Amino acid sequence: MHKRKPHLRGRGPDLPILDQVTQYDFAPGYVVFTLPAPKRLRVKVGGEVIADTTAGLILFESDHLPVYYFPRASVRMDLLAPGDRTSHCPYKGEASYYSLKGHDDTYRNIMWSYEDPIEACPAIGDYVSFLWHEVDHWFEEDEEIFVHARDPYRRIDCLPSSRRVQVFLNGEEIANSIRGVFLFETGLPTRYYLPPEDIQTQFLTPSESFSECPYKGRAAYHHAHVGGETFNDIVWHYPAPIEGASRIKGLHCFASEFVDRILVDGIEQPRPVTAFSHGYS
Repeated sequence: MHKRKPHLRGRGPDLPILDQVTQYDFAPGYVVFTLPAPKRLRVKVGGEVIADTTAGLILFESDHLPVYYFPRASVRMDLLAPGDRTSHCPYKGEASYYSLKGHDDTYRNIMWSYEDPIEACPAIGDYVSFLWHEVDHWFEEDEEIFVHARDPYRRIDCLPSSRRVQVFLNGEEIANSIRGVFLFETGLPTRYYLPPEDIQTQFLTPSESFSECPYKGRAAYHHAHVGGETFNDIVWHYPAPIEGASRIKGLHCFASEFVDRILVDGIEQPRPVTAFSHGYS
């Protein structure tokens, strides 16, 4: 049975009923569907806006992040030429690629199109999409966005809490706070953001790592050195989060997947299994 892996339910709409859909006979539980994307969407490449629409689609696919698709008529096809790549998807069909003219290999195969999608696939034959990190800028209305399309099924709530949070790592209580902000994000475990004053920061050293989130912004990381062991990138914080996550500014969060344990009001929290825990090194 090709059902969504539990640790990937944060990708795509977190709607359990979709796990039971039979859209593809060869993969029960696997779904691909689209919804209108009423925001103004734009893509900028090489100094040019090459796609601009208010009639886009957002495509959801099991175990994948959401993807914006643009009507072909909203794309500057005069600036693009057929690329030298194709790909095959068993759920959508054969994709052809396009490159930006006059830029040698700089913007090669940046756009794709399923011009003749398979029967079970939504009607995306007249739409195109872009490789997110191969173009320069993405915009929703006038706000630049990062990493991937924002999922309308995902919500973030950052709530101050006086519940006591204790974090233990390698046998050491490394944090103890009643001044945290609990971050609830659809499909993901609760994250506990704590003020540095309530953390034994002598165990932490800044990391050069960073990550980006379309819902929170750009995160910086710290290593922890406890009991003679080093735990790489086990703490993160958002120095300048986007508006919807402003309450976590300057607060630190420990990766629940890798600390010994986290207690909330004395109750040990289950260790979550996420895509992060599968990719951590």
